[in-house]
Amino acid sequence: MSWNTSYKPNGPRLAINMSSEFKLDVIMSRDPEEPESSSSNGKMILSESKNGLHRMINGIQKQGYRGLSDRFFRGNRAAYGGAVNIAVDMDERREHGLGTKSGPLLSGAAYCVSSCSMILLNKVVLSSYNFNAGISLMFYQNLISTLVVVIFGLSGAISVEKLNWKLIKLWIPVNIIFVGMLVSGMYSLKYINIAMVTILKNVTNILTAVGELYIFRKQQNQKVWTAMFLMIISAITGGITDLSFDGTGYAWQIINCVLTASYSLTLRLVMDKAKQATRSGSLNEFSMVLLNNLLSLPFAILLILLFDEWRYVMTVDVINLPMFWVAATASGFLGLAISFTSMWFLKQTGPTTYSLVGSLNKIPLSIAGLVLFKVPLSLPNMFSILFGLFAGIFFARAKMS
Repeated sequence: MSWNTSYKPNGPRLAINMSSEFKLDVIMSRDPEEPESSSSNGKMILSESKNGLHRMINGIQKQGYRGLSDRFFRGNRAAYGGAVNIAVDMDERREHGLGTKSGPLLSGAAYCVSSCSMILLNKVVLSSYNFNAGISLMFYQNLISTLVVVIFGLSGAISVEKLNWKLIKLWIPVNIIFVGMLVSGMYSLKYINIAMVTILKNVTNILTAVGELYIFRKQQNQKVWTAMFLMIISAITGGITDLSFDGTGYAWQIINCVLTASYSLTLRLVMDKAKQATRSGSLNEFSMVLLNNLLSLPFAILLILLFDEWRYVMTVDVINLPMFWVAATASGFLGLAISFTSMWFLKQTGPTTYSLVGSLNKIPLSIAGLVLFKVPLSLPNMFSILFGLFAGIFFARAKMS
């Protein structure tokens, strides 16, 4: 039996063929209380219908209901297929979106925690334990970082470029500045409170922007120069109102700002040449971490001997305290953690978000430093610190624009 239905005048012609499956639906939908036929012909028809029904049911059971549903969906794909695909696709996108959102959050939190913890632990080791060997502490931290990267590289967990003399010669100027940056940062942190260190570090941004202008001919917009002017004012007012002002610490911090800006600019100059000196033609972040930390060890040993630090380290009583070694070792692992989490966070987001979060990270760090180390404060000094933090955030926003 077949029905032929047409839609006129302009619509498409729709043909519906009533197959055996449709006959089954008609038979099964009959009223069970319908009276039976009294004629023999009717009984024969009914008997044949029952036999046909049993055969059709057995056939369906053998094929499985999946085949029936497949035939149904093939006939109605135009109506339902798109909706099903859209629903599945939206579910997959929703799951992928949740994973994408959690990545930057976790990496950003890990970066902030490791960065703040590193600075606070260095302050504890240098000030609370009154440890006067910043070069030796730097050597110990870099030794830990080197060993961890080498172990991960040998195990195949990370990819590290094989070092060669050509690459080492190119990297030595970068590494000398790197060592000076770490040592000056150690000594400035010993004499200056953490809040003022974070404010004075804004001078690094100014020096870097000026270096980019003269070396790379990179022009800055008006907002960036305004932010740099605000940072200069905050650094000057912060130093004037600092109740715990220490000339030696401020001198070390100025040296640290110059060396930090020089490090970033020199690294940018050497980067392309260093890539050409490698076998693979590339230099990933893990290889740079290994280069910096491994090459710093002989320079650190030379400085320890030159400044006679080794005598102090061998005789000072603080090295007999287990908690001192716990703090020093933890700071070494945190130094490496900063490298890994910063790369993770930078990969999950981008340079602009990374820069902004780095500026925002100074706020909880400054507050923690003021509270934990009981820094004497005045209202003008507090205002200058907050002003400096605002200037840093404004600078990051200006760079983003």
